[in-house]
Amino acid sequence: MTIHFSLKHLLWSVIVVMGAVTLAKAQVKKDIAGPPKEEDFYQLQTVPVPEDIFLEVGGMALLPNDKLAVCTRRGEVWIISNPYMKNGRPPQYRLFAQGLHEPLGLAFHKGDLYVAQRPQITRLRDKNNDGVADEYKNIYTFAITGNYHEYAYGPVFDNEDNMFVTLNLGWFRDVFKGGAMESRAPWRGWMLKVSTDGQMTPFAAGFRSPAALTVDKDGNVFFAENQGEWVGSGHITEVKKGDFLGQPSSLAWADLPGSPVKLKAEDIPDSGKPEFEVAKQITSLKTPSVWVPHAILGVSTSGLLIDYNGQMGPFEGQFFVGDQGQSMINRVALEKVKGVYQGAVFPFRKGFSSGVLRLCWGADGSMFVGMTSRGWGSGGGEPFGLQRLVWNGNVPFEIKRVHARPDGFELEFTLPVDKRTARAAASCHVRSFTYKYHRQYGSPIINSRDRPLKAVTVSPDGLKVRLVLDSLKEGYIHEINAAGIRSAANQSLLHNTGYYTLNRIPDGPKMTVTAENRVKVVKKSTVQHTQAKRPSPKGPAAPSAKNRIPDYAEVKPLLTQYTCLSCHDPVKRLVGPPYAEVAKRGYSIDKMIRLIHNPEPRNWPDYATPMPPMPDIPAPDMKKIATWINSLAK
Repeated sequence: MTIHFSLKHLLWSVIVVMGAVTLAKAQVKKDIAGPPKEEDFYQLQTVPVPEDIFLEVGGMALLPNDKLAVCTRRGEVWIISNPYMKNGRPPQYRLFAQGLHEPLGLAFHKGDLYVAQRPQITRLRDKNNDGVADEYKNIYTFAITGNYHEYAYGPVFDNEDNMFVTLNLGWFRDVFKGGAMESRAPWRGWMLKVSTDGQMTPFAAGFRSPAALTVDKDGNVFFAENQGEWVGSGHITEVKKGDFLGQPSSLAWADLPGSPVKLKAEDIPDSGKPEFEVAKQITSLKTPSVWVPHAILGVSTSGLLIDYNGQMGPFEGQFFVGDQGQSMINRVALEKVKGVYQGAVFPFRKGFSSGVLRLCWGADGSMFVGMTSRGWGSGGGEPFGLQRLVWNGNVPFEIKRVHARPDGFELEFTLPVDKRTARAAASCHVRSFTYKYHRQYGSPIINSRDRPLKAVTVSPDGLKVRLVLDSLKEGYIHEINAAGIRSAANQSLLHNTGYYTLNRIPDGPKMTVTAENRVKVVKKSTVQHTQAKRPSPKGPAAPSAKNRIPDYAEVKPLLTQYTCLSCHDPVKRLVGPPYAEVAKRGYSIDKMIRLIHNPEPRNWPDYATPMPPMPDIPAPDMKKIATWINSLAK
């Protein structure tokens, strides 16, 4: 079955391709002036999908001859010819397989396609070479209860022909207690290693909703986790056999034969302490390699992709990680310190049309981005989609990576910095924070503290800036904001903030603080200005500040600062309900504030992602936000 486009589709796709080519040429020629934009370097091209195909992407795999295989949440596998739209020709879609159970991963290995559907790993084979699968072979069966949240992700192959898969916990609702993630079938919440002949080895436990995994060229396994119970925020973490990744529900099966994890659920304390501190007592507890701060850099980590060849510019060896809820991609630069992975995560590209779930390299170095939003919600607006991300060859001014040092950090840049701005005390700000490790859903930011600069040095070539801090906090996330640093060509950073997870402080000599490199702090002016009293307005009395209803322009900076807009929109449904819908509930201001402090997910059963507690918002800001929300009901 081959799907061809109508004349309308053909003309539309030609216009899209010609416009993208023209834009790319223009971007290469122009000098970047003013604040840089992501589209100055990375263009999005939409791959058109026929109207009768619901391409809710669950997995993607690059095939020979410039073809792309895509499995969908509706149980189909499509083979797309010419997904690059070469020579202005539209892509063609052929239905290769159907009838699968919500497949959320796809791999091409030695001529065959392997798919992880909810109850099994299946090998799809076209035995008579007619372009349609005629053999669906079950490689390994997963235990399920039938719960909708028991997803299976993968398979991903290692260098020895073994497949890795991860199995979600189920989400079980209680009318009185709300919902909870549980493992009610064997190996739910585990990573499994499966050979192509169906031999299964339990590999690691403690997973909640591990939406993506990958194996690097050295055989190291990494996965992407999502915020929830026992998971304060999303993260990217290396996994070794026998690791426990933090969600205790999976430990119900730790006593089964072959289990490399011997912990019991009751061994895990629900203390609310930082996970790094708990791991000092429970040595098999693996803490995140890199936290992806919730609602700051997305809300639901998804696809993982490693850039080995600089397909996206000066980021060789780094990871790209999708975010389904915020329709965006982040960038992760890892390093190993004392045998432990750690590193920084940065924003990379926003603006995708739907929820980013899967990433796949194209043969030309572009990145295919597969998307879906049904049931999960996303900021992109479309129910599904397929787009290409293309680097136009211009190098953005970015923090390329961050290296931990015994007394601070060294920032490596993609372009030489302006040494004057790099040395200025106000150019960089560093703070540390972490999350609670507890059975509640998510966590607020806790233990936030500024880490003042003591000294700054710049390398002779201008590509590295060494920051000496008054102190570091092992096990914590360090937010490094370098907004004041400009390039030697007077460009501002495309993204000025990165988040470094400091699992180990390296040994070595500390930098000597001298009069030349010491940060000079300029004291704020102590001059006070008085304001003359204004005469009372004539006519009706002006509303008092106490009773005045703020407008959206006044509240929006607060909603941005506290990351509320990551999940909510005034009128559109995103990850959470629109504020206009909240206003219809008729909550009092005090009730609204209590619900922001301690959300009650059972109040919103139609939304799959519960809101985390947000008790750290100052009371005056909280009241202003709540007052504005309630005003939307009028």
